[in-house]
Amino acid sequence: MDTPAATEVRVAIIGAGSTVFSTELMTDILCTPALGRGTFALVDVDAERLELAHQMAELLISRSGRDWTVEASTDRTAALAGCQYVINTIEVAGLANVRHDYDIPLKYGVDQCIGDSIGPGGLFKALRTLPAWLEILADVQRLAPGALVMNYTNPMSLTVLAGLRASRLGIVGLCHSIQHTSQQLAEYLGLPYDEIDWRAAGINHLAWFVQLERRGEDLYPLLRRRIQDPAVYEQDPVRFDMMLHLGAFPTESSGHVSEYTAYYRKRPDLIRRYCRSEYRGESGYYANHWPSWRAEGDLEIRDTLAGRRSLELQRGPEFASYIMEAVTTGTPTVVYGNVLNAGLIDNLPRDGVVEVACLVDKKGVQPTHFGPLPTHLALMDAQHMAFHDLVVTAVLEQDRDAAVHALMVDPLTAAVCSLAEARQMFDEMVEAERGDLPEFLL
Repeated sequence: MDTPAATEVRVAIIGAGSTVFSTELMTDILCTPALGRGTFALVDVDAERLELAHQMAELLISRSGRDWTVEASTDRTAALAGCQYVINTIEVAGLANVRHDYDIPLKYGVDQCIGDSIGPGGLFKALRTLPAWLEILADVQRLAPGALVMNYTNPMSLTVLAGLRASRLGIVGLCHSIQHTSQQLAEYLGLPYDEIDWRAAGINHLAWFVQLERRGEDLYPLLRRRIQDPAVYEQDPVRFDMMLHLGAFPTESSGHVSEYTAYYRKRPDLIRRYCRSEYRGESGYYANHWPSWRAEGDLEIRDTLAGRRSLELQRGPEFASYIMEAVTTGTPTVVYGNVLNAGLIDNLPRDGVVEVACLVDKKGVQPTHFGPLPTHLALMDAQHMAFHDLVVTAVLEQDRDAAVHALMVDPLTAAVCSLAEARQMFDEMVEAERGDLPEFLL
């Protein structure tokens, strides 16, 4: 291990009962040379899963040899005071409603693969999540007003936008779509990762690689040749089709991005033609598997704690530890963050959230100006930003009609349903999930 630094930090992880992910984030921090001393303040409303995360933190600290401590509480107000960083990973009533989020829209012809960020599933996840998120931010603003809030919870854009409109906090949304996709592109091209150069921007899960080069040479012609090989094309069929017709590669999996558009999931024959198993577009993939993934993740943690599973401390690609390192040391780094547009992408709404390159140093997270997206790509993103605006308006102003209108402008829902059908679907989902929704929707 590297010699610990003197700087001490306090990091609250809200929703730490997401055990596998909180373990990953804590491992990253403990493997960061500049973060040699500190405290993990773990919070979750599920006491059993919180205790698993607590025990895992103790094990990680012991193995790392770092001068860190850990606290755990179901009361977040006990954890927030003095925090420089707050990491949000909450999941609100997901197990109780993941089937409703998929099954009810399917009755109306809206066939989702993931359904946690956009469409009917994403809408209702937001309607369950955002009220709890706003309560968390009110406590952060009162107890740790100078903290940098890093959000990992989906729906990413909606969560960040609601937080920015409802608070004065510094908030950045962090995803791994762009860095993972850039690595995938290098693999598809058959090139070393350090030989490719690229620029990407847009919105979370629908950003675009508008530039893909090697030493100034456009790599898109090579990529178009590479996908003539079915062994390459079949790995990402929807995204390759989008690249062929739209001229740029999008930043989320074929399955997820297929439900961000009106083109691939509105008819069974199109799903058969373009979508494949698992994250390549399988119908109901998240609803059918997420509950078991969650249980399997907890079992992995229990096996690790019992010594039945090996534990390796290795820093991963998630941005949180790199942001903390850059702020602590002043050594600049670049991450991709979800932030207020404010003119960063010229032809998207200024009051919405976009995903762009951000410089990070001791001054914090500083988004960079991208310029305009190609018009057709900007239009696709702008439609989602209208959805975001309506959902956040619905929650902040307790406006049920705004939530209904959000469903009506969702690209996939609009491709399948009439306005009356969209409203009927909304009402049916409210009735099924009423125990976990805010009163203004009932």
